Amino acid sequence: MTPEQYVQEKAAASGSSFYYAFLFLPKPRRAAITAFYAFCREVDDVVDDAIDHGVAATKLAWWAAEVAKSFADNPTHPVMKALMPLCTTYGIEERHLQAVIDGCQMDLNQSRYLDYPNLQRYCHLVAGVVGEVAAKIFGQTDLKTTEYAHKLGQAFQLTNIIRDVGEDARRGRIYLPMNELQQFDVKAHELLKYDAKTVQPDFQPRFAALMTFQARRAHGLYDEAMQMLPPADFRTQKPGLMMASIYRSLLREIERDNFEVMTQRIKLTPLRKMWLAWKVQALGKV
Repeated sequence: MTPEQYVQEKAAASGSSFYYAFLFLPKPRRAAITAFYAFCREVDDVVDDAIDHGVAATKLAWWAAEVAKSFADNPTHPVMKALMPLCTTYGIEERHLQAVIDGCQMDLNQSRYLDYPNLQRYCHLVAGVVGEVAAKIFGQTDLKTTEYAHKLGQAFQLTNIIRDVGEDARRGRIYLPMNELQQFDVKAHELLKYDAKTVQPDFQPRFAALMTFQARRAHGLYDEAMQMLPPADFRTQKPGLMMASIYRSLLREIERDNFEVMTQRIKLTPLRKMWLAWKVQALGKV
């Protein structure tokens, strides 16, 4: 299997909304974003699949060293072999990849976030930086597009956090700011030990109020991002706008379902994702 085939399979296997946006890109840009996305999946999977904290930390350290070696012209992993020839063309720097690894390292070292500014640092590393690199690959021409990309990446990450509250809690993680749980009288143990059979009758109204607050923040970020996108880059950034349409539709679906995220993972169908992506590509409608 060639490095290019490896990253293609890695990206396709994820089933992510990002994949639908990639399909509309010209071949060279599609190759770059696919390789970069495969890198993000590799390091993220180190944490998501971790059983032993020490083993996961060792693997992340290996990836940090592999990135450093790759930028010194000695890549060994198929992902880095696929990505490195494209880095100069699309402005991908070592600091970008190391930042993504740093974000995953936060997942190993931290399972709670005291407040929103604390959470923002995490979102910057695992999503804002990813948005910055993606914008470059898509064909950014205006420096201000970087700010838009960071804001949009943060909106995506908050949407993921809202969608995955139950799944994360089962892994012992809570990404919702602790002071906001306190504000809405939702206890950490109610999330970590959630059981639909024994949950308190007033849990869902309290939880829904907390999640409505989170959703409004995410919607605000989507709105801010759209306002920040320079008109000159609207066409080049269509793949990111496709993702915005898909992710925001997912957020609205979660809201319509009254935030029933503790026991299920709410999804959009592949057909609906493709339709949303096509609307942005063909009609320019986000």
